[in-house]
Amino acid sequence: MGVGSSDDSPSQHSPVTSSSYIPADRDIDFLQRDELRPIRLGLELLKPELIQTEQGIRSTIVVFGSARLLEPARAQQALEAAKAELQAAPQDPARQQHVEVAKRRLALAHYYDIAREFGRLVSSTCQIDGQCDYVIVTGGGPGIMEAANRGAADAGAKSMGLNITLPHEQQPNPYITPDLCFQFRYFALRKMHFLLRARALVVFPGGFGTLDELFETLTLLQTGKTRNITIVLMGQAYWERLINWSMLVDEGLIGPGDLSLFHFAETAQQAWDLISRTHGGPAAG
Repeated sequence: MGVGSSDDSPSQHSPVTSSSYIPADRDIDFLQRDELRPIRLGLELLKPELIQTEQGIRSTIVVFGSARLLEPARAQQALEAAKAELQAAPQDPARQQHVEVAKRRLALAHYYDIAREFGRLVSSTCQIDGQCDYVIVTGGGPGIMEAANRGAADAGAKSMGLNITLPHEQQPNPYITPDLCFQFRYFALRKMHFLLRARALVVFPGGFGTLDELFETLTLLQTGKTRNITIVLMGQAYWERLINWSMLVDEGLIGPGDLSLFHFAETAQQAWDLISRTHGGPAAG
């Protein structure tokens, strides 16, 4: 066959167009393979750690609580809207329940203000002269998380948010310090970062996620896997209604001393006083 025949021409597809030619650290599809999970876990541990070190974050206080609790004014608006919907169909059980839930959320809405005050109090007390101690950390979402980040922003201080990728869209609240806003793929690594620098865990009323994070931390303290973290439960009546702590002792499922792993507080000042007495720090002003 003659020179230049199509049979002698190079492949129509150059090797450099193949995905195999992409350097491994730049090949996003490759990095998503199941076999690369250990690498992703390592990266997810390392990236937030390096950034926090660069930002000078020395210690943190973690604030957990429901994403569904609104500030009082918005909770009142939600109740009025639910009542208006009920008026259109007074016998509708779903609308009746909606009103009852809105009433309960309004009753809990004062915790938004307490979380905001706590974030402001701690941040204005501890982030002085460029130091980054007791930096507020939340899950980065709305509700109680937003309130705590907002309180830090009120004081002109840094705060952190640890978002998680979920099947439904999640956006970070606008009060997180942008350079300290992280998004995680793995719950396990997110939980680890909550506690790596934590001196305290302040827990407001919440649902499954809040309870999961609380009981994991209690378990780590009980088993000695972590130490020197003060747990403060906000609202003793709420927590004692939700969890029968004494029954666990009476049934022999936990020891009496395990009840000393946590404390109750009703106000932002009380929570901060409990933490500062244990760990030291500037006197609250």
